[in-house]
Amino acid sequence: MKKIYKTVDEHLTACPTLEKGCWVHLQNPTKEEIDGLNKRFALDPTFLPAALDVEERARLEHDKDQTLIIVDTPYMEAEGGGHVYSTIPLGIVLVDDVIITVATVETSIITDFTEERIRGFTTDKRLRFILQLLYRNAAMFLSYLRQVDKASMIVQEKLEKSLRNQELLQMMKLEKSLVFFSTSLKGNEVVLEKMMRLEPIRQIPEGGDLLDDVIIENKQAMEMCTIYRDILSGTMDAFASVISNNLNIVMKVLTSLTVMLSVPALFAAFWGMNVAVPFGNSPHGFYLVLGMSVLSALVAFILLWRRKMF
Repeated sequence: MKKIYKTVDEHLTACPTLEKGCWVHLQNPTKEEIDGLNKRFALDPTFLPAALDVEERARLEHDKDQTLIIVDTPYMEAEGGGHVYSTIPLGIVLVDDVIITVATVETSIITDFTEERIRGFTTDKRLRFILQLLYRNAAMFLSYLRQVDKASMIVQEKLEKSLRNQELLQMMKLEKSLVFFSTSLKGNEVVLEKMMRLEPIRQIPEGGDLLDDVIIENKQAMEMCTIYRDILSGTMDAFASVISNNLNIVMKVLTSLTVMLSVPALFAAFWGMNVAVPFGNSPHGFYLVLGMSVLSALVAFILLWRRKMF
């Protein structure tokens, strides 16, 4: 799907044709759409498909008057009763007086721009638009990291009363998401450092300051990701031990009950033999044996209770 936008009278407007200063966004584009843009702008044929590869790493390439920037952006999708967090590549191509963005799915970052939730955004200021896009991307990582932290707190509350593995598996998914975030943020940092050396970025008004803000925001996201990942890893280890300990307590109680109930079973076994036994001819023999077995079971219970087996 291809959409073309252009800022007209300070408002983002859909544009039917490619014009100077427009923004072209490709979301899971068809081969015909990619070939059309490649032919129209004589693009490097590897630029647009690279952003559609989910395994593509973050990088920056410059070829004559064409520049490709690929960064990883956070992505959330529903799974079962919760959400799974991961990252996908977001491609940005600068060519002539047009900027092209490419993504495999709809992302909240692009939606923020198309719905004009970003202040000071205009399509004719391409370099500033890129910096705003990267800043919003870093801020989105921070937002998703907070969501992961809240989700982990909810799972932790369930773990305190649970003996199942389901909650631990949820924690493992969250930790996996943090691994994806950490790897993506490090790749984005490399791209930002390369952009620092681009002279055109420094030449635009407030370009250097805005890029510094992007780098600071990205570093903050990296630090938060590292902290949350360490906390989550330590929490998983702690709760794994708690679950194991709770299971040991249950097994201890069940074992104690088995020992206590085996005492009456011994009396039943002895007096059930086909030989002469005490009280065999007594009319009250049954009640005497029953009383002794109950008393013995009570003594066993007291001994086990004093040893804190219950």
